[in-house]
Amino acid sequence: MGIIAFIILGAIAGAIAKALLPGDDPGGFIITTIIGIVGALLGGFLAAAIFGGDPLDEFFDISTWLTAIVGAIILLVIYRAVAGRSGRTV
Repeated sequence: MGIIAFIILGAIAGAIAKALLPGDDPGGFIITTIIGIVGALLGGFLAAAIFGGDPLDEFFDISTWLTAIVGAIILLVIYRAVAGRSGRTV
């Protein structure tokens, strides 16, 4: 998959992850895209480690999209936990 397709996949996966987990997140489109791209990489790594396949090989494959979305959701949850913790003062 090309780099432009991977960025598009990341942007859409990040937007879907934010739609599935609504909440007040700092950052806009750029942060969403970064979360989606890194989440897609994380999801691809986890799927390759668990299932032994290469789920991020084709743009229009359902496993590519599911892997990217699940990875973006995992990363969004981690991002919210870290951003929520650092915003508090004791």
